[in-house]
Amino acid sequence: MSVAMNRRAFLLSATAPVLLAACAPIVQTQGVPGMDFIGPRFDGEDFVSFDGARLGLTSWLPDGPPRAVVVALHGMNDYANAFHFAAPVWARAGIATYAFDQRGFGRSPERGVWGGEALMTRDLRTCVEVVRRLHPDLPVTVVGESMGGAVAISAFASQQPPNAHRLALLTPAVWGWSSQPLPYKTALWFTAHLAGEKVIRPPRWVTDRVRPSDNLEELIAMGRDPLMIWGARNDTLFGLVDLMEGAWAGVGRLQVPTGYFYGANDEIIPSEPSFQAARRLKPSDRSAYYVEGWHLLIRDRQRERVIADVQSFILDPGAPFPSRPPGIPGVPTRRDASAV
Repeated sequence: MSVAMNRRAFLLSATAPVLLAACAPIVQTQGVPGMDFIGPRFDGEDFVSFDGARLGLTSWLPDGPPRAVVVALHGMNDYANAFHFAAPVWARAGIATYAFDQRGFGRSPERGVWGGEALMTRDLRTCVEVVRRLHPDLPVTVVGESMGGAVAISAFASQQPPNAHRLALLTPAVWGWSSQPLPYKTALWFTAHLAGEKVIRPPRWVTDRVRPSDNLEELIAMGRDPLMIWGARNDTLFGLVDLMEGAWAGVGRLQVPTGYFYGANDEIIPSEPSFQAARRLKPSDRSAYYVEGWHLLIRDRQRERVIADVQSFILDPGAPFPSRPPGIPGVPTRRDASAV
């Protein structure tokens, strides 16, 4: 190889990291509160977070004094409406539900731009703090669906977990780098760094074959909802997989009573990483495996069973689930654990 070619190769190898760094995936940054900021709070249909950011808020409250409280986290490209079936049922049982739109989703700022694990977990901690001020004597359960479950796992597995009493995970997003096929993760790494802002929309043949639920009417309603996001930026997908990797590994560090709910027909989060994550639960934790369940368990046609089981866990994490579902395969049941 000539001296000129050697020099060119050296320059390319030296500048490539700089070029990739210049195109690093974009993540939202913490806001700067205004002079009139009076601290985190619920303000009508807004959850005002620690940095003054106004995140969309939907609340379902019981008619009388509540018995328990839920802080609810939606999934990828969704928003607080994810709980519109479950939360009214829980309200009739005396459970108050506060669901907020995570950064980049629904009614919250910088729609479509990844919020980042640090901000998203801090928003959760802050929301729990606000709820604890409003209901100081009530048990608080964080209920996370899909991506929301991954955010919740990351927060509860951290050194600063939310000040909540229980955690319910609905088909949590745990399909991280460790279980992604090599072509997928290689392509995602390069596209996120070189074309991060490009929005990827799944082709029709994919959306026709991969379904998040068997509830066709709900899927049509979601498709018509202007607050839903269809497609995602490359760098948002990169951030999501990063988050899922941490959640997949973090289940074993959860210290609060945890319920893990998964559907046998889930076509979004594969069973293998889901089972691996669930097997890291403590023996005292709970799992439920729904043979007729899909990814959106609390919006499926058999959602009443799941909603009732989650309600039971919220009110008493030690009580048997009303629908008596089997546990997730390979996860010890309470009977198994007591026999050891």
